[in-house]
Amino acid sequence: MKRYSKYIKPYLPYFICGPLMMIVEVIGEVTMPYLMAQIINNGVAQKDVSYIISTGLLMVVVALLMMMGGVGSAYFGAKAAVNFASDLRKDVFAKVQQFSFNNIDSFSTGSLVTRLTNDITQLQNMVNMCLRMLFRAPGMMIGSIIMAFMMNAKLAVILLIAMPILMFAISMVTMTAFPRFEVMQKKLDKLNSKIQEALTNVRVIKSFVREKHEEDRFKEANKDLMDSSLHAFKVVILNMPIMSIAMNLTTLVVVWFGGQQIIAGDMPVGDLSSFISYITQVLMSLMMLGMIILQSSRALASEKRIREVLDTVVDLTDEHAAEPLKQVQKGSIEFKNVNFRYYKDTEEKVLNNINLSIQPGQTVGIIGSTGCGKTTLVSMIPRLYDVDEGQVLVDGVDVKDYSLQNLRQGVGMVLQKNVLFSGTILENLQWGDAEASMEEIRKTADAAQADGFVSSFPEGYETELGQGGVNVSGGQKQRLCIARALLKKPKILILDDSTSAVDTATEAKIRETFNTSLKDTTKIIIAQRISSVMDADQIVVMDEGAIVGLGTHDQLLDTCEAYQEIYASQMENKKEVGA
Repeated sequence: MKRYSKYIKPYLPYFICGPLMMIVEVIGEVTMPYLMAQIINNGVAQKDVSYIISTGLLMVVVALLMMMGGVGSAYFGAKAAVNFASDLRKDVFAKVQQFSFNNIDSFSTGSLVTRLTNDITQLQNMVNMCLRMLFRAPGMMIGSIIMAFMMNAKLAVILLIAMPILMFAISMVTMTAFPRFEVMQKKLDKLNSKIQEALTNVRVIKSFVREKHEEDRFKEANKDLMDSSLHAFKVVILNMPIMSIAMNLTTLVVVWFGGQQIIAGDMPVGDLSSFISYITQVLMSLMMLGMIILQSSRALASEKRIREVLDTVVDLTDEHAAEPLKQVQKGSIEFKNVNFRYYKDTEEKVLNNINLSIQPGQTVGIIGSTGCGKTTLVSMIPRLYDVDEGQVLVDGVDVKDYSLQNLRQGVGMVLQKNVLFSGTILENLQWGDAEASMEEIRKTADAAQADGFVSSFPEGYETELGQGGVNVSGGQKQRLCIARALLKKPKILILDDSTSAVDTATEAKIRETFNTSLKDTTKIIIAQRISSVMDADQIVVMDEGAIVGLGTHDQLLDTCEAYQEIYASQMENKKEVGA
């Protein structure tokens, strides 16, 4: 509970007022049967109308107080639970935002969505239920037991026999249900992942006519969740029949022995009526406790999953930054004996002994076969990953010595997978600079060859983009992403195969912009086409995680066999296309 106290303290008045209001309702519930017994024993039996009226009015007042207590308890309980969940969800989301790529790889997207929604909702429901029932159930049970013993101690002994049996049954149900709820939440993760994947890639699914295949995959995941849910709830549904049988049998026994006492003249009729009410209240209290325990078992399974996110050690932090206030000023980059593995327990290196020096303002091309480590290499510069061995220096300072914010603020990156967000084109571009003027935005978009097509839209820069920018073409999306990065005015600009979807003429204009408007910015261009990098100040040729060639286009044609092969294959393809 210490971990969650921070989500309780700001709303402590709600957490206090809810149970207090519930106590008012409980006092009323315990008092009502006693007042009814008095009406029967003293009013009806004695035919005292004034007593019946006065006691009846008192019952009305108690009922009104109970109503106020119940409504107040529900209101404050809901306020406390919703605010608790809202703050917790905010912190979990903030923790996910701090994750490195390596941390994110530990969780599926669907799992994180489930934890941020369903799992936190389970905790919210538990808090609400506890505030409304955790005080009510014991209070009503203790009060009813006391009143029952005060009325008839011999008859109340029946409760002492029934209660342990019920409590044992409830505990057995809970112990069986808990692991099943854990399995159910994992199945929900799997289903959410399937939904997220299918909705994100719906165009690919339709283009390959794979709707039936995806429906079958969804059907399988949905059936798994259904089966695991039924497996869990089959145990839970036993709770109500067990409670009903216990309540009815206990009431039957009380009526049997109580009736004999009435016949013998040892017990007034009104007391038996009230006693049955108290028996019912005690058993209902146990039922409430059972519901709380069952809800808690499900919530504990969810809490464990939320704790896994909150307890994840973020492996990229500013904790050891020697110069956290330093900013990227020039844009020089140096890799010194860099080695990196995605899986730390394997020998296979993704990057192997990388040594590379890039001067401020240079344009550097990186080329190589798919999977040779190009993207991983540039990901080391803004510390999306950390090196296993060696150093990456920016302006002569180890990237680990910068604060992440200052380092990444100095680096603009257009990723291989171009991502736009729902909202307007303007809002997406303002990710680069929220304070940029409209004139500056247009100028930057024009430099990225995006202003022309944006201006052709009826709404211009106010055009709404669908999720992921689905209503613009691949080439338009790439140009918008480039414009967004340019607006950031970075000292280092990384383009990861980010002009692959535009025609060569448009690409040439974008490269021309780099050479004029961005002459002081260090530019790193990952490309598949040699034409995209042949004018670079230096070209890095990579193969299987190592640098196998370094120099200008002409130098590499003379000295690098891998570059010669790429050039020959692309020129041959160009001749075939021309023919």
